[in-house]
Parts: sequence; structure tokens; C-alpha cells
Amino acid sequence: MEEEQNKMQIVKPTSYDVQLRDFEGGLVTFLEQHNLPSEGIFVGVPERINVFKNLEGVIDQIAPREKEQSLYLSKFIAGVASGLFDAALNYLWDETILQIRKRVVQYDIEYFYDNAVSGEKRKRLKDENDLTKIDDYDLIKGAKEIGLISELGFKHLEYINYMRNWASAAHPNQNEITGLQLISWLETCVKEVISLPISNLTIRIKELLAGIKSTTVSDKDAQEIAVFFTNLTQEQVNNLVSGFFGIYTKPDTDSQTLQNINKLLPLIWDRVDEDTRDTFGLKYGNFVANNYQHEKKLSREFLQLVNSESYIPDDLRIVEIESAINNLLSAHRGFNNFYNEPSFARQLSRIVGDPPKVPKPLSKKYVLSLVEVFMTNGNGVAVSAQSIYHDLLSKLDSHQANVAVLSFNDTGISSKLQFSLCQRKFKEMLDLVRPSITTPAVKDLLTHIDNFKGRPENIKHDKTIKTTVESLKVLLK
Repeated sequence: MEEEQNKMQIVKPTSYDVQLRDFEGGLVTFLEQHNLPSEGIFVGVPERINVFKNLEGVIDQIAPREKEQSLYLSKFIAGVASGLFDAALNYLWDETILQIRKRVVQYDIEYFYDNAVSGEKRKRLKDENDLTKIDDYDLIKGAKEIGLISELGFKHLEYINYMRNWASAAHPNQNEITGLQLISWLETCVKEVISLPISNLTIRIKELLAGIKSTTVSDKDAQEIAVFFTNLTQEQVNNLVSGFFGIYTKPDTDSQTLQNINKLLPLIWDRVDEDTRDTFGLKYGNFVANNYQHEKKLSREFLQLVNSESYIPDDLRIVEIESAINNLLSAHRGFNNFYNEPSFARQLSRIVGDPPKVPKPLSKKYVLSLVEVFMTNGNGVAVSAQSIYHDLLSKLDSHQANVAVLSFNDTGISSKLQFSLCQRKFKEMLDLVRPSITTPAVKDLLTHIDNFKGRPENIKHDKTIKTTVESLKVLLK
């Protein structure tokens, strides 16, 4: 009987309330003994209990071997126990970023760089040691683009990143985080990153990329691989061919790998969309502008393989504009955007001129970038840059204005629409471009958007709006 009572005591649930209050009491006593502030430091014990009550079910979703290596999750739990939720959120984000980096390294790091980074910055990234040079936003967006996380996962992670930036210990703040919020964010990071299995299609792409670098692809192999291409989504097709381009134009790629791509590229090119084809012409222009002779030669050969030299820009001024856009986006997405953004906004305005003249291959990127920076990062407005964005948006031509109206269909823009400030700025943007809209179908679409009653980030999923967008795709080419 005594043995049974001992067993019951062992399995009896731990009294979190008592232990956490004792722990906090010791900390408060220490702070007061040293004349340090002790008020408003710790989140209340009931909120901490909310986390611990739900913690076991969440972390049990992580494989035992992965748990053993999750140092930042241990720090996350320590932060929760201490009542320092802002620090706990910071540690949770650190663990998430570390896990995404691990996935990238295990997948194909060059393929990741080719899809996550553009312009001159790509030249400076070579191996896993350079992953720390990638901003968190570019890391999660690049992981989404190569299939390591889902589009929904990207949306959730962007929100957690936003909260980490403005409500965690990453910045001085007085924001309050609840226990249920914290456990919800932990579950998202576990489900969408830490314990998420890589899809079969993503694994096949990895195997294909490894195969073209290490084996010979016969004509029969190429035809079998072409069947696999038919299972890919549009985004996967675009990203895979971007990966081919990155491999093809590397100075150290061997002749066998080049021959393999020679066989495969014509079998998938018809499925590559116009925007992606334009990027290859832009990259060629970058190689010319920077006098990268080897890359210039190979990128032209790449386009010659599929009779697509027409995508090479006639006006290499396009390179300057793209560089200005990339610089502006980097400043906008960084921590010190309010300080850095205006100078890059002025640079872009100078380069496009007045009235603005943007080469056609760059037009869509130009418009979507303007919409993104005008919508802000969700936390505040870069006041000195807003008047520039206002001026450039109001001067969009009819075609560019159409692109701006449909920008909610872009993953990055759609994700921003979950933030209230971005929602207000999106409506303001629509009013700015509205006078330039001349197409009746786009005017009707604007009416549908104005009357949409759901959550703004779900506009693109509305059945009527979705049908209208499909019918407008030909118009916007």
C-alpha cells in the first residue's frame, strides 16, 4: 500500500503555481537587495502557467534527436519560467531561424541563394557560412520559394517575426505578450518549421539538382524527368529553372553539368512564366554592367538554348533601376528602415526620372516594390520617404496601375495585409492609382475590393475576385 502511495506522488502533476511564485520571489528579493527595479519586470504567474499547461503537448511533436539539439528552446522555456516573455519570444525566433538554416544546408544551399538573393549580393554568397548574411525576411521567403516551408507557414512566420521585432527583447518596448499567444507562436514554429517533413516534390527537386551535378543525364533520362516537370507548380517551375540558371552561369560548373542542363532546359522552358524569363535577361544585363565576362557568355548561351535572347534588355540602364529597387527593399526590410529608407527612395526617384520611365521587363517588380514600401513594415511610417512613394504611385501609367491593384495577389503583399497599418496604407494606395485605371474589368475589380467584408489578407481567396483575377492575367502580360 505504501509503495502504491509513493507511485501516486510521483505521477501527481507538478504545482507550477507554487514553483513559479517561489522562483519569482527569489529574483525579486535579489533585485530589491541591490536597489534594482523589481516592478513591471515579470509577466504574471497565471500567464506563465498558461504556457506550461500547454507546453508538453507542443514540444512532444518534435523528434527526440531534434529536441536534444534545441538549445534555444531550452532558453525559451527558461524565459517563460522567469516571466520574461519578451526574451522567450526572442529565443523562439532564434531557434526557428537556426532550424531553417539547417534545412537550407541539408537541401541545396546554392539553389537557395539563387532564389532568395539577387544582384551583386548573390556573388558574395558561397557556402553555409554565408547564411548569417541573409536577413531573416529573405531567409524565410527564400525557404518558402524552394518549398522548405509552406505559403501559410511563411505568412505565420512573417507575423511572428514582426512581433519579435517590435514586442520582444530585440527592441526596448512595453508591449505585453500573453501566455496563450506565446504557446501559439511556439506551436506555429514547431509545426511549420521544426517538425515539418519536407514534401516529396521538394525532395525530388533536391535529388534532381544533385543528379545533374554528379551524373550524366541521357536522352531517355531527360524524357523521364520531363514527366516529373508536369507535376510541378508554376512557382516550383520558375524556381527550378532559376536554379538551372545559377548552376549554368557559375564559373566552376563542369562541362558534363552544362550538357545535362542543355538537355533539360528545352523540356521545361514552355512552362516558365514571363516575369521569370525577364529576370534572366536582367541578370545578363547585370553581368554586362559589372564586366563579368564568363557569366555574361554563359548566361547568353543559356538563353540561346531556348531561342530567348529577346529577353536581353536593350537599355542597360535597367540594371541601375533594378539595383536601386533592391537597395530600397533591403533598407525597408532592415531594422533601421526609418533612417535608411528615404535616401534610397530618393535614389530610385532620380533614376526613373520625371515623368518616370521604367523598362517593361522591370515594370512589375518596380510597381510591387513601390506598393510594399508604401504599405510600411506594419509598425510605423518612414515619413521622409512617404511623399516620394506617393508621387511615384500617382504617376503610374494605366498598365502599372493595374498591376498595383492586383498586388494583393502577391504573397508578400498579401501577408502584409494582416497588419492594421498595412491595411490602411493599401486602401490609400488604391485611391492613389484609381485615376489611372481605364480598363472596365479592373474598375469592377476595385469595386469588389472596396466592398470586401472579410479579413484583408484573404482578399485573394474570395471566389468572385479570384475569377476576375484569372480573366485579367492575359491583360497584364
